[in-house]
Amino acid sequence: MDARRFAALAEAYGGDLRRWPQAERAAASSFASSETGQAILRHAGTLDAMLDGYGIRHPGKALHDTILRTANRHMVRRRRQRFWWLGLGLAGIGLAGAVAGLALVTVVTPEVQPDHYVLDANATSFGDAGPDTIEEDL
Repeated sequence: MDARRFAALAEAYGGDLRRWPQAERAAASSFASSETGQAILRHAGTLDAMLDGYGIRHPGKALHDTILRTANRHMVRRRRQRFWWLGLGLAGIGLAGAVAGLALVTVVTPEVQPDHYVLDANATSFGDAGPDTIEEDL
């Protein structure tokens, strides 16, 4: 094992050889007896001690309550947004259905040819009243 590999392993696994992968321990323990190996392990051990000594304070009740209030407001806002987007989606679907229905009626309905119908004074919207009909019957 060379110094570069040993330093990379010490940086990844720390200064305690028991934390290192089993396959690397035999070669690492023989290199650790050298002066360069000892220096690398001392540096890694110093970093391990600093990391082991680091502690995080427990957050206070005020921070806890603030986080819960903010999360609650965010959830209410998201629910409202979903409701409005759902309404807009349904309105869009309804509009698309109306347009599709209009297009279908336009395509399926036969065109009325005004040339076939002769309108005279006796014609009504329900059909021709005929020449025999008098105006009083209308």
